[in-house]
Formats: sequence, structure tokens, C-alpha cells
Amino acid sequence: MYPKAAGKGRGPEKRKLAEEFPPGEVLTDTGKKSWKLGAPIGQGGFGLLYLADENSSKTVGAGAPYVIKVEPSDNGPLFSELKFYMRAAKPDLIQSWMKSHKTKYLGVPKYWGSGLHEKGGKRYRFMVMDRFGTDLQKKFEESGRRFPRKLVLQLGLRLLDILEYIHEHEYVHADIKASNLLLSHNNPDQVYLVDYGLAYRYSPEGILKEYKEDPKRCHDGTIEFTSIDAHKGVSPCRRSDLEILGYCMVQWLCSKLPWEDKLQDSLYVRDSKLRCRENVSEFMSKCFSSQDKPDELQKFMEEVKTLSYTDKPAYQKLRSILEAGLKSIGAKDDDKLEFSSSVNGVGPSSSAERREGREEGGGGGVSDVHYTV
Repeated sequence: MYPKAAGKGRGPEKRKLAEEFPPGEVLTDTGKKSWKLGAPIGQGGFGLLYLADENSSKTVGAGAPYVIKVEPSDNGPLFSELKFYMRAAKPDLIQSWMKSHKTKYLGVPKYWGSGLHEKGGKRYRFMVMDRFGTDLQKKFEESGRRFPRKLVLQLGLRLLDILEYIHEHEYVHADIKASNLLLSHNNPDQVYLVDYGLAYRYSPEGILKEYKEDPKRCHDGTIEFTSIDAHKGVSPCRRSDLEILGYCMVQWLCSKLPWEDKLQDSLYVRDSKLRCRENVSEFMSKCFSSQDKPDELQKFMEEVKTLSYTDKPAYQKLRSILEAGLKSIGAKDDDKLEFSSSVNGVGPSSSAERREGREEGGGGGVSDVHYTV
């Protein structure tokens, strides 16, 4: 669930799996800081995840505040993510942004260190990051594949904060989905966007990349959510992240996107999304009954639709649209994430209920890490 191998179409298929290190193994990062490994808690891509803490005489217990990802140094996926974390996720950068933007927290994992470690004549790359709790995909399944409307809008607001931050630091995420959203280990009302395996530097040194279709890159990401740009083999941009977020919010509210029955047919999925962009109202009618249709999500998608490839989104306008949605159901953003339906007009939509008996669509992305914390 933490950094793992990139999505479809990226990197060599055959990679070595990291060997398991014993608890107590000490790793020293490039800043000469030592970290002690605890028990392994999961596997991501081709690396292993360990509980960890700053090095001391104590053993690393179940309450450890950090996680370390370790993979063979010649694998590559973690190296790609490290570029993002080192450029955009240092604690002082995140703290400075929070202060200047007056936000209580920002759901971007902090980068605490990285380095190379040798053992048994082999070299391993590692990265230290915050420890998190469960992922939202588990919560989604536990909730009968529907989230309350208030929660969906709050998640949208938190993600707008995250996306504005990473976009301003020259990156796009390109793989937003519930399984890449983790709750804080210490505060279940805070959500973090993880897995930057597909993160793309769309504006290196402030110079925007040009629109260019590449058939070899078609359909990168997670098929049900990925952007129309990605379906055409175009490198992701800021509008791509917001388009993906729109699909996620609709799915979280209605339980299933219209194209989830044919995820194996990537051209069908692409064409369905093109039709959605051409007529957002018709798309919403496929997802919701007329009385359940959330106007704010339609307005959100209509606003994203106006963006060109290089446009900077109007983040505050998008926030205002979602905030108006909260107001329309008599709710407000109280910073509490409630996963069960409440009285705020956020019960399951009748159209979603009619679909409950249908076979669930399979996921289109790389399998995610699941572990017990």
C-alpha cells in the first residue's frame, strides 16, 4: 500500500524480490541517520515493508511510527518514487505549505530518509516514511461499496488540497483511487494519498510538457479511473488528476461506474469516458436516479472538462463547488470522516441499490499491498 511497482506498461516484468531482513537490522540513510527494522508487515511490488523506528537499544514494537520499504537496488520502482519524495515531500516543505495555506494537515506522506544497504553481497535501496492505517478500498468494501455523500465531498476537498500541493511542486499523481488513500495511523479522520509509482514531473523547472500521444503508453494507470489523456498515451497533467478524482467520487457515491462491466476492453472504457466528457449530464443519469443526482459532482466534472492540457486548475472554485454540495445536504466540513450513513441526506442512491445484485467489476490496476497494523 506504500510505494510499490508502477502501474501497467511500466518497467521490466521480471524483477527480484527483496530478501527478508531479521528484526533489529540497522539501515543508515544518506544523512547518516540510523534506522532499526521491526517486523515485516507487507509486500509491495517487488519490495518488502517493515515497521521501523529511529535506532536505539530498544526493539521496534508494534507501535512503531515509521515504515521502511526495501527493494533490490537494481529494480527501479522505488527509485522512481524517491525522485518525487525527495523533491516534494520533505517535512519542512510540507510544513511551510501548511503554514502559508492555513491548513490543519496535508495528506502527503513525509519523506524521512533513504539510502542503500548492503547485506550478503547484495545491495538494497530503502526509503523511510510515515506509518499509516487501513486503506479506503477496504472501507469501501466494508460499507457495501458506497460512501455517504458527506464523506465523498470531504474526501474530494482533502484531495484538492493534496493535488494543489503536488501540482505546485511540479508533479501529478496519475493513480488516485481508494486503495491508494490511507487513513493516518494515529488519527482516523486524516487521509493520505500514497503510491507515487506513476507520479510524473509535468513541469520540470517550470517548463510545461507538450501534449503528445504515444500508442506505446496507452491506458497507463488503473483502467476504471485513469484519464482520457492516459488512454491516448499522453503524459498525465493536472487536469488528468482532477478527471480521475471525479470518477472516484462518482464511484464512491453510486458504487459502480458504467464501464466497470467491461474493464478488459480498454477501448470500450476509453470511449465510454469520451462520451461522459461530451455529455456529463447523461453520464450522471446512468449513475444516479433523478432524485439522487448530486449536482455538485456534475458541476465539478463540467469545470474539469473546460481545462486544456496545460491549464492550471481553479482549485478554489472546485472547492467551492464541493462545499456548496455539503451545504445542500445540511452538512459542513467538520474534519470528521464518518464511513456509515447519517441523517445528512447521504444514504445509498436508489439506482445504486438496483445495481447491487450485478456482478462487481474487477480492478484494473496492479494488485495493492494489504497488511495488518
